[in-house]
Amino acid sequence: MPHGMDLRALTVLEFDRVRSALAERAATNMGRELAFNLQPSTDAYVIRQKLEQVEEAVFGMTLSLGGITDVRGLLERLSHGQDLKGSDILEIAYTLDASMTLKRSIAQHSSGALLRVAGGIGQHVIFTRTVLERLNSDGSVRDDATPKLRMIRRRLEPLRSEIRERLTNLMDRHAESLQDRLITIRRDRFVIPVQASRESSVPGIVVDSSASNQTVFIEPASVVPLNNELAKLLIEEEQEVTRILLELARMVADEPGLHETLRAVAELDLIASKARLAKDWQLNRPQPAARGEFELLEMRHPLIENCQPNTLKLDSKRRILLITGPNMGGKTVTLKSLGLAVLMHQCGMFVRVKTARLPILENILVDVGDEQSIEASLSTFAAHLKNLTHILEDASPDTLVLIDELGSGTDPSEGAALSQAILEKLLEAGARGIVTSHLAPLKVFAFEREDVVNASMGFDLERLAPTFKLNIGQPGRSYALAIANRMGFPSDTLERARIVLGPEGANVEKLLENLERERENLALDARAAREARDASEREAKIIREKLEKFELERETMMLEAQRKAEGVFRDALDQVRQMKTRVRETESERPKVLNELRDLRAAAQAERPYISAIVREPDPLKPGASVEIPAYGATGTILEIRGEEVLVQMGLLKVTLKKRELKLKRSSPMPKTGGYIAPANFSKELNLRGAHVEEAVDEIRSFIAEAQALRETPIRILHGKGEGVLRRVVRDYLKSDKRVESFHDAQPYEGGHGVTIAHVKV
Repeated sequence: MPHGMDLRALTVLEFDRVRSALAERAATNMGRELAFNLQPSTDAYVIRQKLEQVEEAVFGMTLSLGGITDVRGLLERLSHGQDLKGSDILEIAYTLDASMTLKRSIAQHSSGALLRVAGGIGQHVIFTRTVLERLNSDGSVRDDATPKLRMIRRRLEPLRSEIRERLTNLMDRHAESLQDRLITIRRDRFVIPVQASRESSVPGIVVDSSASNQTVFIEPASVVPLNNELAKLLIEEEQEVTRILLELARMVADEPGLHETLRAVAELDLIASKARLAKDWQLNRPQPAARGEFELLEMRHPLIENCQPNTLKLDSKRRILLITGPNMGGKTVTLKSLGLAVLMHQCGMFVRVKTARLPILENILVDVGDEQSIEASLSTFAAHLKNLTHILEDASPDTLVLIDELGSGTDPSEGAALSQAILEKLLEAGARGIVTSHLAPLKVFAFEREDVVNASMGFDLERLAPTFKLNIGQPGRSYALAIANRMGFPSDTLERARIVLGPEGANVEKLLENLERERENLALDARAAREARDASEREAKIIREKLEKFELERETMMLEAQRKAEGVFRDALDQVRQMKTRVRETESERPKVLNELRDLRAAAQAERPYISAIVREPDPLKPGASVEIPAYGATGTILEIRGEEVLVQMGLLKVTLKKRELKLKRSSPMPKTGGYIAPANFSKELNLRGAHVEEAVDEIRSFIAEAQALRETPIRILHGKGEGVLRRVVRDYLKSDKRVESFHDAQPYEGGHGVTIAHVKV
């Protein structure tokens, strides 16, 4: 672990569950191994690079590792001198070919972060081409792998045919002696079955007999030389096939950069897993912060569904957050959420917050849960003290301290005194952290210190249930007497408890109750203001919709009037053409035609309605439009309109904003709508299996045109594995079509290299 990051922190904070979730999303065993062994870094440059890689995989391009398998076991067998089958060599070739395809795709779309990782993938074109030229799709050696093998196999089939023909003629002549009329192979020799009692009637060599000894399998004398020649050819074929496979195996062993390629692919698989996890868990990229500064808006625990979001901030003024309140209120969840956010960030992962600013830490020091060790004969309190001793020794401005239930397990008075001393020591060391406790004196200590902030977890007294909402600036109440009262506890016992508590304790509880009530009233006022604002926005939306409907109706009427006017104009043109014909035919008709033409013009002017030169343009805020975002001081491109909200691509980030927060960038051309209308029942999958080459190319061309018109991407092209001819035709065409951004094999469980995924420019 770099710089001594505490392994115990990873265990206590359940980071193994995060690593398991990553491993589940990996496409290869290599990626899964990296996920299970993922460790946080303390190098700011490395962390930034890893975050940029994940961001590019989330927003820039999809990393597809289809066709790539873990071939390290095959390479290990080869290094120990074991032979590889043709299917093994083919699997290695397919993996390297898919790796190079992935590298080309990244080179086309990456802005740099992923390109640096893909640079580790070597060029294995000669090896893959040689393997594909010599092996069939099932791993068998192709007939034309070498001239010698081609010659041997060209002689084999005619020889087999000649042997069968001779045996057929023999069976015709000795039909009464046969047990069955069939040609079979026994001990690699072509033979015919003869009744044992009539063995002597067929001249030849007995090669074998049936289990019942009723049938003997005879190699007739006339085919013995042919069988001998066949056996010789088969031996030569086997030797040549073995030689070819050994030659290919040596190529594997000598292939430069093969292991580097696999390492780069494994790293890309891990990046792809991080990107998938970011999408599945709705994670966001954390931003760097100065030393000792933490700011997390709407932080959630990544392993808890429907977790209540909470916001917290730590810096040089507010170093330690002291959370008090009843059990089961969410104190430990909040503490662990911060710890996991730090670990995930320093592993180059996105975190489950709306926005986050996090520093780079050297260590996370934790004391969470019951640490009683029976084997070491330590009590719970002693185990806590052991952990706290370790924390005090290692605390520094570059550590995060997470302590749960400080001061528990011993006398409250002594526990409070010891806890205060521990907090003072941590503050002296400059550490940041979260501490949870039930001890009332610590609340007073936090009130008196500027660098310690009181906080509590909300509790609904009506429902007797926690709200899991973190309230900063307000210490938590125990609610013990209030809960007992609501549950019908004897009133005299409750009164006695209040007397024992004393006026000072009662006053503290009363003060906390008043503070809680004030906070609730402020929250109600804020909610009412938000509801009023939302209501006004809804009314404004209704008015805008009515106005748009009115403008649409007006525009429809204007277009209808214009169509009628165009009809009148066309009729007038027809009449003018007829008049010109009359003038050409008869010169005397000219004056009369001119008078008719003037009358026609006047009539047309009277019939033509007034068409406003100003036609309402559609809303310029459309997908594809470039806009300015004053609040961010940046520009972006609209991806999607959601009523009054707009999804905008701002650099590598996607943000959702209100329409009123955007300004149209007038210099940006609006996208034009093409004239092509694709069918409504468009399928994103094209099946070419069994198609001829010309037919396949025509099908792909039409398929891509439809996909582009409908803005559908990616698309799937099924061509099967077979001998790879149709696959090469598909890929050659996709390379030449400028409407295709990129293409790659499907995932192994979605068809592998029998399916090509194409990304169409839309």
